[in-house]
Amino acid sequence: MTPSSEAPTQARGSAISVRDLRVSYGEREILHGISFDVCAGETLVILGGSGSGKSTLLRTLVGLERPTSGEIWLGGKNMATITPKELNDLRKTIGMSFQGSALFGSMTVGENVSLPLREHSPLDASTIEIMVRLKLDQVGLAGYENYMPAQLSGGMKKRAAVARAMSMDPQILFFDEPSAGLDPIIAAGIDELILKLKKAFGMTCVVVTHELPSAFLIGDRMILLDRGVIVANGTKDEIQSSTQPRVRQFLDRIAEPELEDELSYLQMLIGDESVVRK
Repeated sequence: MTPSSEAPTQARGSAISVRDLRVSYGEREILHGISFDVCAGETLVILGGSGSGKSTLLRTLVGLERPTSGEIWLGGKNMATITPKELNDLRKTIGMSFQGSALFGSMTVGENVSLPLREHSPLDASTIEIMVRLKLDQVGLAGYENYMPAQLSGGMKKRAAVARAMSMDPQILFFDEPSAGLDPIIAAGIDELILKLKKAFGMTCVVVTHELPSAFLIGDRMILLDRGVIVANGTKDEIQSSTQPRVRQFLDRIAEPELEDELSYLQMLIGDESVVRK
């Protein structure tokens, strides 16, 4: 399929529309023609085990990977065909909170949060300082602008990363494993922060995670990826009540059965393809 830049296929009321998306690394295809929409103002959770393709999907949605084919419509533009300049402009409308926080260790928390504003906005230094304080207050880190990342706990680093992701007032906020590596209490605090931000600002959020308690708390809708294919797409209740074998295996934490031969593997894949996608 050749990506189209002529007529947008972005669904009405959607913040993101993905159509027949394929992504390959060399000769190995990771995402096999997936399609879905993210409605404006909702939180979509992308679930999947290791190697399912969820990290590749996230990287492609934020423009860090180019699709092999297919379309990603965001802000009325197809990210698969736009120019590098258009892609850079589009990136200014989204925010990304990375799994490991990705704070610059040589900068203070305030300098980390202000970096996007200093690089991509015409605001003067005093206005940026005010914006930084506002963003840190919104994530519960008021007064921490002069701390170094090494002085923060794991949960505080995650919050600082969210503040930086929000610095440009993005339309869409992406999270990569927001509660990974945190103890249950701190992880619950990050979940509550995501819920608070969505309620306060009406943001569209896309969250990649394999943490089921977190997913069912913050998600409005979920998709489950398995070997680069969407095997389920629905609301929390629809996913929870699904009887599809791969969904139940993931939700019920059932170990992968040992496969006797390649025929067994192919039969399993064929069984997956019989899933009724919602």
